[in-house]
Amino acid sequence: MFTRTTYRLLLPSVVLALAACATAQPVPMGNDSYIISQTSAGGIFRSMSSLKTDVISRANAFAASKGKVAVPLAGKESPAYPGHMPSFEYQFRLVDKNDPRAEGNALLPRPDAVVEMHQTPTSSGHPSSASSDLYNELIKLDDLRKRGIISEDEFKAQKQKLLSGS
Repeated sequence: MFTRTTYRLLLPSVVLALAACATAQPVPMGNDSYIISQTSAGGIFRSMSSLKTDVISRANAFAASKGKVAVPLAGKESPAYPGHMPSFEYQFRLVDKNDPRAEGNALLPRPDAVVEMHQTPTSSGHPSSASSDLYNELIKLDDLRKRGIISEDEFKAQKQKLLSGS
């Protein structure tokens, strides 16, 4: 049976265990690119922003130890939920300090899935470049409409012109 003194002795150990994190050293992915990750044992008591800060700081320190700068490539966070500890995975590339890629970089959100468009072969067995060109022109036209550069009526007229082959 635990006494009040036992609880007082155990409390610092519990707090230390909650603050502990499973960390990994940067692992090379190839061509000066690395991945580093960290899982927090703090659960909901550890903020994702402090976890991300720790990981990115470790990546920057690693880059500095090599005389380089860490340029972000990708980041993936997994928040805490019952039975799951929060984690953050960070991919970066090492570049020289005077490399143009070392300036103004930010970690931008990336899609979880990428949909690729594949061309279907024509009767001759080759992809139809005409249908690809039409598709690209329609995408550009739709982008202009969404940005407010052309009106809905102008969009419809240009679309009809492209589809009719005029």
